[in-house]
Amino acid sequence: MIHLLWDDAHFWGLMALRALQAWGLPHRLVRGTEIAQGVLSGNPGGLLLVPGGAARAKAQALGPKGMDAVREFVAHGGSYLGFCGGAGLALTGKDPNKSLGLCPWHRRPFDDRMQHFLSGHVHVTLRRDHDLVPAALGPSALVPVWWPAQMEEEDGDGVDILATYAEPGPDFWVADLALKTLPRGTMSEWEDLYDVHIRPDFLRGRPCVVAGEHGQGRWVLSYAHLETPASPLANTWLAHLLGRLAGGDTARPTLPAWDPGGLDAHWQDETLLKARTLLEDAVRTGQQHFLLFWRTPWLLGWRRGIPGAALNSLYNLVCEALACDADPGAPGEPDPVKAWWAERAQAFRDDLELFVQGLQGYLLAERLAMTVYQGESSLPGLRQRREALFGHPPGTGGLHLGLLRTLEELVFQLRHDSE
Repeated sequence: MIHLLWDDAHFWGLMALRALQAWGLPHRLVRGTEIAQGVLSGNPGGLLLVPGGAARAKAQALGPKGMDAVREFVAHGGSYLGFCGGAGLALTGKDPNKSLGLCPWHRRPFDDRMQHFLSGHVHVTLRRDHDLVPAALGPSALVPVWWPAQMEEEDGDGVDILATYAEPGPDFWVADLALKTLPRGTMSEWEDLYDVHIRPDFLRGRPCVVAGEHGQGRWVLSYAHLETPASPLANTWLAHLLGRLAGGDTARPTLPAWDPGGLDAHWQDETLLKARTLLEDAVRTGQQHFLLFWRTPWLLGWRRGIPGAALNSLYNLVCEALACDADPGAPGEPDPVKAWWAERAQAFRDDLELFVQGLQGYLLAERLAMTVYQGESSLPGLRQRREALFGHPPGTGGLHLGLLRTLEELVFQLRHDSE
C-alpha cells in the first residue's frame, strides 16, 4: 500500500495522485494527524509518498508525534519517497520538529533568490550501477524540475547520489524568461553590460536525486518531479522507483497528459461550477494584461512577482473536485461528502467571490504599476493588497489560504479511500 501525504500538497498532490490512479496502484490519502495516530504502523514495508509543497507546513501538519511516526515507519522497514518539498522535509535541520532527518544532508541556502526560480526539463547524469536507477534510461535523462531547492552535499555519510544536474533542457525557464528564446550570447552580454547573472550553471554537477537507508528502511529524495504528466523518461523512473519501494511492476506506460479544465464535470455542483468560471475569468484578465499565460494545460506561467502558482492550485483543485463524484452511500442514506460540502459551500462561494474581485483589481494594479513606474517603485498599498489575498510570500495566507484548505479537504474526502 502507498500512503500519499495530502497536507500542503496543492496541485503537486494531484499530480502524484494522478500517477497512482493511472497505474492502478493501491493507495490511500492520509493527513498528518492520521500518521500521528499510527496509520503507518499498519502498513509495514509500505511506502509513504510525500509530494511537493512547503516542507515546513508539512512538518506542522505532522506535528512531533507524526514526525516520530514517520521516522519509526522507515526505521522498521518502510520506504519514503519525497518530491521537492517532500524531499526537503526528509533532510536534516536544527529542529527535529521541522525536519525528519532521514537524510543527513541539510538544505543548501541560495546565494541569490533567482537561483530558486528555475523550472522545466533539465538533463541529469545518472548513476547506472544502482538498483533504484532503471537501466533503460542509460547514462542520462531529461527530467522536469519545478522551482527546486538544493541539498548541501557532504562526504562520507552514506548518501547515494542517483542523479546530478547537467545542462538545461529545451523548455527550461529562469523566472519568466524562457532560455531557448534568448539568442546565443545574450546572457554573456547581459553579464558584461549590466552585471546581471541568471545562468543556471551553478546547478551543474549538483545532486538532484539521492537515496539512502534509515534503520531497516529506504528513502529517496528527488527535486526532479518524476510524476509530471507526459514526461516519458521521468515517468519511467517513477515507475521503477514505485516498483522497487512498494513492490509490483517496475515498467509502466508514460503518464497521460493532463488538462484539468478539459475534465468532464461528473459532479454538477453549482458552487464548484461557479468557482471554475470565476477563476477562469481571473486568469483571462491576467492573460489580457500580459501577467499570466498557460505554460501547459495544467500549469500557469506568470510574470515574476505574480502569485500564479497559488491561483493554479485553486483552479486545479476545483477542476478535480468537479471531475469526482461523491460516494452515493447506502440506499436511503445521504452522501456524507456532499453533506459536508453543503454546510460549507455558501461560505466558500462568498469568500471566493470576494477573493476573485480583489484578485481582478490586484492584477490590474500590478499592470498599472508596470506601466507607470517601470519597475522603479510600486503603487502605494499594492504589497498590502497582495498580502491580504495571498499572505506574505513565499508562504500561503490571506483569503487564498482558507479557500485552498477547503478545496484540499474536499478533494481529500472525495479521494480518501481510492485504491
